[in-house]
Amino acid sequence: MSKVLERSADTTGRLDALAEAVDAATNRLDAQLVDNARAVIDRAETRMRLSADHTVIAVAGATGSGKSSLFNAISGLELAAVGVRRPTTSTALACVWGAEGAGPLLDWLGIPKRHQLSRSSDLDTDLSEDAELHGLVLLDLPDHDSTEAQHRVEVDRLVELVDMLVWVVDPQKYADHVLHERYLRRLATHRDVVALVLNRIDQLTPAQARACVADLERLLQDDGLGGVPILQTSAATGQGTAEFRSMLAERVAAKRAASARLAGDAIQVADWLAAECGEAKVPEIAKADRRALVTAFADAAGVPIVVDAVARSYRMRAKQATGWPLTKWLVKVRPDPLRRLHLRVTRGLRERSVEDPTPKQIVTRSSLPQPTPVQRARVDTAVRRVIDSATTGLTPPWVAAVRRAARERESGLSDALDQAVVGTDLGVARAARWWTVVRILQWIVFVVAVVGGLWLGALFGAEFLRVPFLPEPPAWNGIPVPTLGLVGGVVVGLLIALISRLLAGVGSQRRARVADRRMRESIAEVADRQVFTPVEEELSAYRTCRDALAAVRQR
Repeated sequence: MSKVLERSADTTGRLDALAEAVDAATNRLDAQLVDNARAVIDRAETRMRLSADHTVIAVAGATGSGKSSLFNAISGLELAAVGVRRPTTSTALACVWGAEGAGPLLDWLGIPKRHQLSRSSDLDTDLSEDAELHGLVLLDLPDHDSTEAQHRVEVDRLVELVDMLVWVVDPQKYADHVLHERYLRRLATHRDVVALVLNRIDQLTPAQARACVADLERLLQDDGLGGVPILQTSAATGQGTAEFRSMLAERVAAKRAASARLAGDAIQVADWLAAECGEAKVPEIAKADRRALVTAFADAAGVPIVVDAVARSYRMRAKQATGWPLTKWLVKVRPDPLRRLHLRVTRGLRERSVEDPTPKQIVTRSSLPQPTPVQRARVDTAVRRVIDSATTGLTPPWVAAVRRAARERESGLSDALDQAVVGTDLGVARAARWWTVVRILQWIVFVVAVVGGLWLGALFGAEFLRVPFLPEPPAWNGIPVPTLGLVGGVVVGLLIALISRLLAGVGSQRRARVADRRMRESIAEVADRQVFTPVEEELSAYRTCRDALAAVRQR
């Protein structure tokens, strides 16, 4: 790959990375900075679509610096007005070496047609010496220190668009504060496309010229432009104009100025964004803070109340299923603790819709009490701890972005927690298998007791009525079988009921643990949806922005 193509690919890569950073920074970092970066991307994309065969070099300077005279000396034509009256240059002039294909570029630069002049026109027939400048678009800008505001606006506009800037200074104004603060210092990332020309060198002695150049180098070093070329010229005598012309020819031949300028623009806005973004390691939400938030959410959602209701509901249903047949009906008159909370004991009703025939669980609101002030305070504290954990080392804009993300869904948190509890399968719908066995045993001993009681009743009636034909009942160890049946059935039934109650107590605790785990899993999903996922999206955006800006700024 040629150096030109490598440079172009590098610039394209920087712009792509900058676009990625801008997307991540939108609505998070300073809006003006983001808009500036987006404008740089748009401007770069436009410039890359225009003529790549032309290099736009602007000659800029203060009033009286001799830039227009230097412009005329390079072009070989009296194109720019030369004079001492302020201002001498009111509108940018363009001289084009090889005008073919330059029209759209000049239109984009906003140079009026009457100010567009071609070096290959009939103004000059001897063009052999201009072959080395083919592809150059040389601009003579208005004075940047003009008293006319419109002139300064024109300079500022074109400074943002041209491929290379040549600042012409003279021995008297090279240290001008406006020049350094408003322009040169802001071009610190553009040293590859900036050059200085110390004009009117004929007015200095060699020693003075050396001192002047040394001082100018010091100032440029302070501006962040150390190492940029400084040429010494005299438009009046022609001294140094050949070197200036050679530098222009080198830049035109290399065809690197446009891509270097665009890369500098990208680096500049990336530096601004990076100062706002920061370069900290992406924080992680501590596991303890995650657990604390889920616990706070669970308490606020009434999970402990539901867990207790699950245990009591299980014991109640176990009594109904395994109790003594004559007494267990008493349990049925008591309301189920889960039903009182409007929570599902069975698997609940399911509905279908025309659009979506898949059955869906019908979810309603529970009757759980609203969170207490203490519980709400614990939720708020847990959320703040998550925010603090997730923003360690981040700059204020990203801290604010994470905080907004963590709290933007607070208004719907109560409903989300309630629906998480209501929609959770608490694991109480299915009856325990041992209930069926105990129920059968209870009915067996109940039947035995009833048979024994009826048998004894028959014997008692026969004895009372003196009925002689009923035989004596069989006995076991001297105890009549009917008596054994009645007493044994009652005692065994009650004993089975007691054992069942103990088993129900153990089972209720197990079901309560299952319900607690399932509800906390549902609550954890709410925490993910309401807090963790939005926060992690912001941290992902921060990572993207930080890494993309680092790629743009890589030298």
